[in-house]
Amino acid sequence: MIFPKKLKSGDKVAIVSLSSGMLGEEFCRHNVEIGTKRLQDFGLEPVFMPHALKGIDYLKEHPEARASDLKQAFLDDSIAGIICAIGGDDTYRLLPFLMEDREFIEAVQRNPKLFTGFSDTTINHLMFYQLGLSTYYGLAFITDLAEISDEMLPYTKAAFEGYFEDWSGKKIVPSEVWYKERRDFSRNAIGMERIAHKEERGFELLQGAGVFEGKLLGGCLESLYDVLTSNRYPDQKAVCEKYGLFPNVEEWRDKILFIETCEEKPAPELFAKELLALKEQGIFEVIRGIIVGKPQDESYYEEYKSVLKEIVANQNLPIVYNVNFGHATPRTFLPYGAKVRVDAEKQMIEFL
Repeated sequence: MIFPKKLKSGDKVAIVSLSSGMLGEEFCRHNVEIGTKRLQDFGLEPVFMPHALKGIDYLKEHPEARASDLKQAFLDDSIAGIICAIGGDDTYRLLPFLMEDREFIEAVQRNPKLFTGFSDTTINHLMFYQLGLSTYYGLAFITDLAEISDEMLPYTKAAFEGYFEDWSGKKIVPSEVWYKERRDFSRNAIGMERIAHKEERGFELLQGAGVFEGKLLGGCLESLYDVLTSNRYPDQKAVCEKYGLFPNVEEWRDKILFIETCEEKPAPELFAKELLALKEQGIFEVIRGIIVGKPQDESYYEEYKSVLKEIVANQNLPIVYNVNFGHATPRTFLPYGAKVRVDAEKQMIEFL
């Protein structure tokens, strides 16, 4: 894997809308303002790529425009990092415009850049994984940098500061609090703090050895399921298969699978179907362990635990649950291909 350089003060960072185009809508204007100011406070210069603010309808109709923005960000030597605006549901439509573009592929490998996002961005991450670039399953512009509380959530802010630091030897530990998802994201809600709850559980070991090591690979469970089943779009499975998006079983060998559930809060029955789709790929037989993100709002918290153990059906495969990444807030980042040691007893995930 190619690991990109960390950010430093003075760097330019590109903002791209690779999935939903909501960043360009009037109802997100205040998010643009807040996120821009926060990046500047970090010493960074945000660069909104040409189509990033074109809005939902335009970007839905023009996946080639979204792909063009990503390509231009890699071709621009002055840009050090790329931050996704938010997730969505159809970024797989960018694959033909990128995976058949030799200039883009060579730019990624010649000029690797820090790339961050989550949710539907799983598709982009898996694309980069196939191209050999380590990316960050982590923070996004609207959800994190443009958080409408007076400050970024402290745990999330510390995670973003990790984009400036060498993470070798760094440790991910449980957040002391978790937050209910907002109902109001409007300008009127600026300055309203999220409802916070004390974290009572920490990282939960559901089964298996409490200490295990491996390289990270995974993403949003719903996105992985859509890749394998065309659950959302009829052509998605075929498109993703054409470009070898889902890693084959040998690529999963000795990895640590990380998964988390999206804001749709899938019912336990769907959660089971999604896990079964992964199981049918044979990956549970070759990985070293699983880490599972905290469900948003702790929805189906106990039910998911039971489903995980039932579908995995291997008591020796370690599963660590309730980790602060993905859709629940606050969140940290997980770099693809990074080697980590998970220690449930010490309540930490350590980068090796």
